[in-house]
Amino acid sequence: METPYRDRVAAGEALASRLKHLADRPDVVVLGLVRGGIPVAAVVAAELRVQLDVLVIRKLGLPSEHEVAFGAIGPDGVQVLNAEVAGRLDPEEIAEVVRAETEELQRRAELYRPGRPPLDLRDRTVVIVDDGLATGATIRAAVMVCRRLCAHRIMVAVPVGSVGACSAVSAVADELLCLLRPADFRAVGQFYEDFEQVSDDEVTATLSGRG
Repeated sequence: METPYRDRVAAGEALASRLKHLADRPDVVVLGLVRGGIPVAAVVAAELRVQLDVLVIRKLGLPSEHEVAFGAIGPDGVQVLNAEVAGRLDPEEIAEVVRAETEELQRRAELYRPGRPPLDLRDRTVVIVDDGLATGATIRAAVMVCRRLCAHRIMVAVPVGSVGACSAVSAVADELLCLLRPADFRAVGQFYEDFEQVSDDEVTATLSGRG
């Protein structure tokens, strides 16, 4: 099977082509999820000529399988749990993962948004962008954060997602744009030729306009 996306830039271009109705709107802000969503979001924001910002959300991974998420956390104490997966853990294990990921969330927030005021989404149309949807927990936490920040409308835009994750995200977002929903979804990376991990330096460079 041909891989749909060359890299995250190509994925961002594909999304932007479907979001042209949002171009040049001062009320629109594109929020990239760190780290993999930032290169995608940067292309979308640039193509649409709208504001780019970052939203720091941390996946809560199983201690034995870090890539398998049982939930996610975000700013202001937002926490989303996948009950089916979280049920494999006892409360002490969940608390330990949440503690560690909260520390990392705070570190990244300070790193990626130095000197920036808190996100102000009141009356804004928000487009949350990531490089793909696996479980949907991270995006669901992001939507909750945006609701708390009084966003007017919340759209999620991703290049690819699992059928189950898309269903879960559709239930909480005002709109979901997912370009591919393959039945054989196993992991986001299988749909990219280049799916190298995005570094902190790349994120900060992109957000400062040097990327």
